[in-house]
Amino acid sequence: MTDVRKRHSVAIVGAGAAGTLTAVQLCETAHRRRTPLDLVLIDPAPEAGRGTAYATRDPRHRLNVPAGNMSAYPDDPGHFVRWLCRHGEPTVTGADFATRYRYGAYLADTLGQALVRAHGTVAVRRLRTLAESCTGTPDGRVELHLADGGPLLADSTVLATGPAGATAAWAPPALRASPRFLGTPWAPGALDPVRDSPDDVLLVGTGLTAVDLALALALDRPGRTVHALSRSGLLPQPHALGPAGAMPAPDGLEDTSLGRLRRAVWRHVSRSVRTHGDWRPALDSLRPHTARLWRSLTPEEREEFLAREGALWNTHRHRMAPATAEHVSRARTARRLHVHTGTVARVTEGADGSLAVELSGGQVLHAGWVVDCTGPGRRLDSPLWQDLFGSGTAVPGPLGMGAATRDGRLLDARGRAALPLFTLGAPRRGELWETTAVPEIRVQAAELAQRLLPLPGPRRASRRPVDGHGLPLSTHAEAAAAYRGGLDRVLKVRSGAEDALARAVALDPGFALGHAALALLGHECAAPVDVPRALADAQRSARERADARERSFVDVVTRRVTGDDGDEALVRHLREHPGDALALAAAVPTIAFSGVSDLQDDDALRLLELTSPAYDGHWFHTSLLAFLRQEQGRLHEAGELAHRALAAEPASGHAVHALAHVHYESGAHRAGRDWLDGWVSGRGRNAVHRAHFSWHIALHELALDDPAAVRRRWFAQLAPGRVRGMRALVDSGSLLWRARLSDSWDGDLPTADVLDSVAREVLERPGTAFTALHAAVALTAAGDLPALRRLRDHAAGADPVQREVIAPLCEAFAALVEERFQEAASGLDALLPVLRRVGGSAAQREVVEETLLYALVAAGRCDAARRLLDARLDRKPAPRDRRLRAALPA
Repeated sequence: MTDVRKRHSVAIVGAGAAGTLTAVQLCETAHRRRTPLDLVLIDPAPEAGRGTAYATRDPRHRLNVPAGNMSAYPDDPGHFVRWLCRHGEPTVTGADFATRYRYGAYLADTLGQALVRAHGTVAVRRLRTLAESCTGTPDGRVELHLADGGPLLADSTVLATGPAGATAAWAPPALRASPRFLGTPWAPGALDPVRDSPDDVLLVGTGLTAVDLALALALDRPGRTVHALSRSGLLPQPHALGPAGAMPAPDGLEDTSLGRLRRAVWRHVSRSVRTHGDWRPALDSLRPHTARLWRSLTPEEREEFLAREGALWNTHRHRMAPATAEHVSRARTARRLHVHTGTVARVTEGADGSLAVELSGGQVLHAGWVVDCTGPGRRLDSPLWQDLFGSGTAVPGPLGMGAATRDGRLLDARGRAALPLFTLGAPRRGELWETTAVPEIRVQAAELAQRLLPLPGPRRASRRPVDGHGLPLSTHAEAAAAYRGGLDRVLKVRSGAEDALARAVALDPGFALGHAALALLGHECAAPVDVPRALADAQRSARERADARERSFVDVVTRRVTGDDGDEALVRHLREHPGDALALAAAVPTIAFSGVSDLQDDDALRLLELTSPAYDGHWFHTSLLAFLRQEQGRLHEAGELAHRALAAEPASGHAVHALAHVHYESGAHRAGRDWLDGWVSGRGRNAVHRAHFSWHIALHELALDDPAAVRRRWFAQLAPGRVRGMRALVDSGSLLWRARLSDSWDGDLPTADVLDSVAREVLERPGTAFTALHAAVALTAAGDLPALRRLRDHAAGADPVQREVIAPLCEAFAALVEERFQEAASGLDALLPVLRRVGGSAAQREVVEETLLYALVAAGRCDAARRLLDARLDRKPAPRDRRLRAALPA
């Protein structure tokens, strides 16, 4: 039966940051839940996303929050940084401060992308007008009355109107009446006469608005002096140039009075200065608790806080970007910017229109213009808010700031939520205090979307579709069929898996398992997937519609991506859900995934024994067992298992991979080369990791001491252009280095081509230890010491395997590049026993052993090199190793 759902309608009044973030969340929630939605954005501005804050084109006007904290999505903190990287700023980091105009473009583009994704589910209208009043309807909806005369009905309305306008109550009547007084400096064209005038300017207020205007007005007009005046005379503090560290919130924040809270915070700040040399970590640790602390205070305590600590809090909590602080410092040093403490007592207008402004301390400033930078007022003053307050539909919030709400829904004069009217951001300031910044607004927007578009009720019970191994899927039949196709391709190691999975989530945007599988392929296999985005979609969908197994798998992928005990979570998941083939593929290190890093042979065997009953001899499980047996050195048994799996499924890439290792580890180089070459040219033409099989053939050719064949293989099947991304790094890069180590490559190594084919982030900030190992090899082959040291620094702060294995490996490789061969050999030798933790196969990790052999010979330690070669020849015969041993001096 077709599921017909009533279309819900939501009107958003205001299309600045708050309105845009709300619209994004509504679009994505409706799309994910397949809930039809009519969305109307009401704002006279020409472009959504900018509002007042992000319309300025001045490149000196920067965000006062680092880019890493400005994502539109609370569950995808890196989204804005990734957007900047894709839009002309590839080197930006989360610690950088983007321009305000770029952020406005980001918001507009994010909304556009959300609308494109939700096409067919969400119908959107953009009305460039004002909403002036609203009334309730008998059926519980809202009727908005617009400035252009038309009414608009909506099931729910969100008032995303931003902060209240400045009242200029501080200004004497003569000043408010003067044409030289600007009460709304950010209005379009308001500053044009000031910019065209050479006169000095007085800014009343010393917050972030004053800082932005001071830079524009002082630096653009040589000879002009800008004065800034406030009661405190305090400018915003700058952000730290680098991360100062993190600390937990202090004890003593529960059920406390303002006096006790004040003492606890001051002690916390002192502790932060002693520990970190900086007060900022202390203040930042309070941010998640600010709203709760504000609500715990009595009205009298709130007023006392605003009077005594308000200015101090604002200047330390709302900081300047470091570059902005540097401009301000230079302007003050050059005496282009003067900061004064006090208030405006009286103003006299001269014959030429200039203003003589007398301050409370008696000082007189002469200025051609006075600009109100005092910030938002307490009472919301737009026609719509005036109508709501006048009718009693809304009432002012605590201390007269903003509006009274209950979890964002407006309360009327009787304390009821009578109409479906909601707000977020600045209008909740009296209730939450800290609610005007994007990190708070995006959370409120997500919560509003959840509230306005509730989950659909339970459907008529029906049989759920299953994956290829009989496990139920929380989706519909079409998406399940696409998912089964993608899973089958993953298990066979064939191309097109990510396309099939992408089709599954396109058919069902709320399919948690599909999003999680895409995130896993992007993270571990370098598939072209926006991993954080897919992971966030998986987490949202799992909360809304998933069974215990699917939620567990989403948690596993989340932990693997974030490095938070992902291996342990994966093993636990398989104990509870042994038939989850994708999880098993991720756990056992083979060709597709790096596996569980600390999984020893016996542990892996127990894991396969544990899951064996769920597969009953299935070719996939048999192929994994074959790979494990060859890692244990049980080569004959591994070969038999691989042939058994191939007999059941000739396209099983895992079985082919196991057999390739059997040939290599047994020293059957000619037979292995010929058999695998035939498979690659036949059934393996569509293998997703075809380059890896070519790499295996090239290993045989290296072992056979056939440099000409290695070069031909490289240019025909492994050179960048034929191979790209992760396979170029793992296979092409390591092959070049191994060829150089064994004197099997004449001339310059084309390592630059390999490095150019891999994203710089993958090379220097890899997500897994397995990727980091091969990044270190490629950078060593290229002799890129600075990048190698950046990789070391990343590894030192990453997961335990990267910290304990990759970081010292980078040190040893750096010693090799600098020809400190004895030190390199010692470092590499110490790492061999723990190298297995990196994951991958013994053949892949062998590159470290071969580098050690090179370092030993270069250090003159020929006896140690001879012992290492003897051990290698005992494991498997190879003409190349025999040549290298014969060449060692006696």
